[in-house]
Amino acid sequence: MLRSPKLRRTVFSAALALAAAAAATVTAPAQAGAAGFHKYVALGDSYTAVGNLLESAGGPLGCFRSSVNFPHDLAAELHISNLADASCGGAVTADMTGPQSVIGGTNPAQFDALTPDTDLVTVGIGGNDIGFGDIVTTCGELSVSNVFGDPCHQHFTSGGTDQLAARIDALAPTIGNVLQGIHQRAPHATVVVVGYLPVLPAAGGCWPSVPVAVGDVPWLHGIQQKLNDMLAQEAAENGALSVNPNGVTGRDACQWPWTRWVEPVIPAQPAAPVHPNPAGQQAVANMIAGRLGS
Repeated sequence: MLRSPKLRRTVFSAALALAAAAAATVTAPAQAGAAGFHKYVALGDSYTAVGNLLESAGGPLGCFRSSVNFPHDLAAELHISNLADASCGGAVTADMTGPQSVIGGTNPAQFDALTPDTDLVTVGIGGNDIGFGDIVTTCGELSVSNVFGDPCHQHFTSGGTDQLAARIDALAPTIGNVLQGIHQRAPHATVVVVGYLPVLPAAGGCWPSVPVAVGDVPWLHGIQQKLNDMLAQEAAENGALSVNPNGVTGRDACQWPWTRWVEPVIPAQPAAPVHPNPAGQQAVANMIAGRLGS
């Protein structure tokens, strides 16, 4: 979900920059296929676009849009043959209505994929608007000299204000505007706002696999939960459904490779660092299908 941060000297920040240039078994209920959707448009950043980096779905190289991501998994699950996946790594809310320049070309405004006969839309956006890539890179660099402290928390709350919490609050009206823009262009569509799978556990962490100081882990985990809660709230206030992964536990980037849904800085499979792997993408698809069938 990340805008590309400038390359830093550390290994973890370089890996995160690469990811940014890109971005309990859940079972879907049998009802999900009964919804009868025919035209599905997927909007979002790299948490939507990226899955298996070896399986490209086309589009500009810098979008790193995979055919193994939750939009493709969901389309298969709901038997939807008409999928327009407009998602792109590094996207922010402004890229919904304007073109996004990336490596290898330009991704058109994502709203261009919406049409009056679109009947299902998923949108996963907001992480890059609050600067997630730079946040994780900054926290990683600060952790090197204070592994057991909370240097990142101190950095982003200096002056007495939690800057990241404030960014999330400030972003909320923009998310509402995005949802209203979707409704205007696709007035008959069911719209689902998709939150972000947890990167970190609630406490402890796994430095240096995910280079965040032990004392910063609970705070950053809480920031991600706050972002997801805001997205869900905006969905509720703007005529959309939501999938909020805050209840997911034991699947973060600190878990064993065969358990986790998000990869650490050095992935164990062809997925982007600090992004969902194919299992995570399938899990999100299942959550969405479950929400649609409820």
